Amino acid sequence: MRYGMSIVTISRGSYSRGKEVAEKLCRALKYKCLSREVVLEASEHFNIPELRLVRAIHDAPSVLDRFTYGKEKYVAFFRAALLKRVQKDNVVYHGLAGHFFLQRVPHVLKVRIIANLEARVKEETEREGISEEEARRILVKDDAERRKWGIHLYGADTWDPMLYDLVLHIDNMDVDGAVAVIHSTLQQPCFATTPASQNRLDDLTLSAQVAAALVNEFPKVNTSARNGEVFVNLRASLVEEQTLTEKVKSIAEKVEGVKMIHVNVVPFIIED
Repeated sequence: MRYGMSIVTISRGSYSRGKEVAEKLCRALKYKCLSREVVLEASEHFNIPELRLVRAIHDAPSVLDRFTYGKEKYVAFFRAALLKRVQKDNVVYHGLAGHFFLQRVPHVLKVRIIANLEARVKEETEREGISEEEARRILVKDDAERRKWGIHLYGADTWDPMLYDLVLHIDNMDVDGAVAVIHSTLQQPCFATTPASQNRLDDLTLSAQVAAALVNEFPKVNTSARNGEVFVNLRASLVEEQTLTEKVKSIAEKVEGVKMIHVNVVPFIIED
């Protein structure tokens, strides 16, 4: 018997029809569809409209480099926004990096949609009214930049099939066929939400919320959580241990769901 429903993440390239698959799947399942909202929510923390991340993805790493610890802060904000939005289940997320942060959650079906370059070139040519040569140049560049984005920010290659439960080649089926395959796969017991898998997601979500709360003061902070207990690790001088512990606790205890906080200050190793 199912405890709950499921979560689907869909990774896709430009003009691979992944957005169509996601939206049609949402209608079939009556799930909520998420994509751009998570990027925008994370971007708001930098007080720059959209951070140009949506309009020009290839600029994102260089834009973030303008800020002190911009990469660490953006990843913390993005992870917190994404996990909070999918925590309640019944969601299809089609966008950047969803599969990276949900790898350890069993009831998340991680899908990659791929398509032949020539088919994508044809679609972009028709939609944008540009030459095949220009469309091919744009798509090749976009693919490379998306890949670089994942490696730079999250340390993972979006093209690695090991990140996904399903890799669907859209040229071998139409959108309806892809939706049917995903819908059928979701019926497998391993993708049903259970109390144990929900606890795992809740722990990841709480850990992410605490990390996001701390990241401005402690950009290199590392957090984990278990049933409301939060474990915070940070590098600092042991001379500052008591002061930093108190500061971490004063910030983290304000995060909803935190019951207890453990702070571990790892001393810097100073070489002669």
